[in-house]
Amino acid sequence: MSANLKGKHIILGITGGIAAYKSVMLLRLLIKAGAEVQVVITPNGKEFITPVTLSALSGKPVVSEFFSANTGEWHSHVDLGLWADAMVVAPATASSIAKMANGVADNMLITTYLSAKAPVFIAPAMDLDMMAHPSTTRNLELLRSYGNHIIEAASGELASHLTGKGRMEEPEKIVEVLDRFFAKGSSLRGKRVMITAGPTIERIDPVRYIGNFSTGKMGYALAEEAASRGAEVILVSGPVAIEARTPGIKVVKVESALEMLAACKEAFKDSDIAIMAAAVADYRPANPHDHKIKREHEGIDNIELIKNPDIAAALGAEKRDGQKLVGFALETDHALENGGEKLSRKNLDMIVVNSLADKGAGFGTDTNKVTLLFREGRAPESFPLKSKTAVASDILEAILSL
Repeated sequence: MSANLKGKHIILGITGGIAAYKSVMLLRLLIKAGAEVQVVITPNGKEFITPVTLSALSGKPVVSEFFSANTGEWHSHVDLGLWADAMVVAPATASSIAKMANGVADNMLITTYLSAKAPVFIAPAMDLDMMAHPSTTRNLELLRSYGNHIIEAASGELASHLTGKGRMEEPEKIVEVLDRFFAKGSSLRGKRVMITAGPTIERIDPVRYIGNFSTGKMGYALAEEAASRGAEVILVSGPVAIEARTPGIKVVKVESALEMLAACKEAFKDSDIAIMAAAVADYRPANPHDHKIKREHEGIDNIELIKNPDIAAALGAEKRDGQKLVGFALETDHALENGGEKLSRKNLDMIVVNSLADKGAGFGTDTNKVTLLFREGRAPESFPLKSKTAVASDILEAILSL
């Protein structure tokens, strides 16, 4: 057993499903790995496994209600959320998944989840039809989009004696997931990572601009993933409607391509890795107006455009030995050919290629489908459609392997 779990504070959330019997073994394995575990169980969960068993294994009183009936002692979900290094909900029933996704805080487990500052791992367990229902699928996607880690259910014989997807993953596999998570938590420690995200916008006048449809989701997912691996992260962000969740991420907000170039050049000086995920406008108006153009009086018959600087290429020209520079290429056709050309021309070490021709990839989605191209004769790596959180992990793993 790896030492990555030793001394970690783990909340084990148990909900009311038959797979709760597996949670006893999960608890035992976590304790054996050196973790300190606090069990939080729903009232229905106690119908499947007793708090006495769980308390004997964890060495701690099991938390289920908001306060103790005999003493009136208050159980603070806020304190629990601050104490934990990770929270694992296993099993997670369809009901609890729905409550977590929609903030229905009607029991101690859900309020603890909503207060958790640490990463949350969710192991679904239910019958195959419930697992496949659109509402469950939607709720799991919502939880993913919030940054939760979903430990996919396995296929096999279920409590209904039907066979299909819905079995809670085996306790040994769940411990492996946690072990890998804490192992990677130090993989970028001591490294400074600069990431760009979102669009740039170029003003025509104070109320109109040239821009694109980028939402910044991919860049922000990369920033969160890099921070979770111990990196010092500088996120140079164009105008987006999302915020960085991890307090340690330094966000530098910019608007135009010229502003992003200046911020990137400053941050790149001391960076070990730079990931250029922003969608930078290729052109800007040559003569932006300082007042709103009135259609009735002035009108706009044409807008003279001039090229914006290529930020990735500018950094590629300044790159020093040891720095790694990663670009993005969003294409509509000939994606790999165009991506390979950009890789060489911009002096990148790796480029992430995706295509708007792939359903679920590109601007505004919570998923992406990418191919990684490398500079030094290494074979391309292609991945299936995944959440942008999972894609961010794949990208950083590839960078670490350079």
